[in-house]
Amino acid sequence: MGANFITGTGTDIGKTWFACALLRHWRAAGLAPAAFKPVLSGFDALRPEMSDAGALLAALGREASRAELDAIAPWRFAASLSPDMAAALEGRRIDFDELVDFSRQVIAMPGRPLLIEGVGGVMAPLDEQHTVRDWIAASGLPCVLVAGSYLGSLSHTLTALEALQRVGAGVTAIVVNETPGSAVALDATLESLSRFVAGIPLTAIARDIAPADVAGLAGLLC
Repeated sequence: MGANFITGTGTDIGKTWFACALLRHWRAAGLAPAAFKPVLSGFDALRPEMSDAGALLAALGREASRAELDAIAPWRFAASLSPDMAAALEGRRIDFDELVDFSRQVIAMPGRPLLIEGVGGVMAPLDEQHTVRDWIAASGLPCVLVAGSYLGSLSHTLTALEALQRVGAGVTAIVVNETPGSAVALDATLESLSRFVAGIPLTAIARDIAPADVAGLAGLLC
């Protein structure tokens, strides 16, 4: 069974929505997937079910209890900021080596599709020296790059892709979530991207609609 890292071109781009769609598809197919959101900013302890980790747990059929949250999202911070800033506000920091060790331990879980969802975009800082890109490279996982269809997304997507390729991170697929209210057509975004990402599967998904394309991607990532 496959393990993949879900990353994005930026924050609030649809990483969690896409991860949850995959998890629900795998469960409906009779599989027992696993998912982790090790680093989480903007966490409201009074409403844990509303967090990204809470959404992943719901997709797995589990409750957002303290024990479950500790298991899949051990680095949780209240401020909706980059992880390094959010941690600093609480007098904390993310130990990059511990984060990589945690990731490698869960990757070693056998016999199930597994997702690790990143935080923010590819180059979001984790501490004074490391970004999400460093985390992906150190994990050794192939990744899925989630993007949008807003004006500017083409540049953001190609920049993120180049950043990943520069450190040898394999990109299994690029998923473009349709940006609500965008003046840029989803089909036009895909057509333009396709000229620059030859060899990488490129899929369009209308956010909040259960697409048939999830089935194909679920098979590719499993």
